[in-house]
Amino acid sequence: MALERYLAIAGLALSVFFVAEIITVFNFMANPSGNLEFGFEAAPKIFQFISLSIAPAIILFSVSFVISKRYGSKINGALIISGGVIVLTGMIFSYTMIDDIQEKLIDSTVEITPLIFIVVSFPIIFIGMRLLKTKPRQPKKNYLEDDS
Repeated sequence: MALERYLAIAGLALSVFFVAEIITVFNFMANPSGNLEFGFEAAPKIFQFISLSIAPAIILFSVSFVISKRYGSKINGALIISGGVIVLTGMIFSYTMIDDIQEKLIDSTVEITPLIFIVVSFPIIFIGMRLLKTKPRQPKKNYLEDDS
């Protein structure tokens, strides 16, 4: 396997981690165990999840795309598309969970994070589709060499 395929696989794994983390924190906020007197705030956790999972995933998808855009790769394109679809479906599901969260735990970060990453998932899917459609380039013929 080439480096760009490993990068796309790592980006896919980080996308899955991000969706799982957001769904887990939203589920906790919907059904908090015990009292919430310890002062739970969702914004620092969500920012941590963004910086540790989805931001590196987007970077890995971008680097994989840049490396393989010259020759095209259906596998890398499929991995990038599946990462975008996972983020899209996970954020749609987490957006539906906001209605179940207790009112005192909802802030602007909780409301806007799923919407931001629903929008971000479309360019990820687009670059994956673009990678699927890329035709490999033919190597340039060197007319100065004498191969006869």
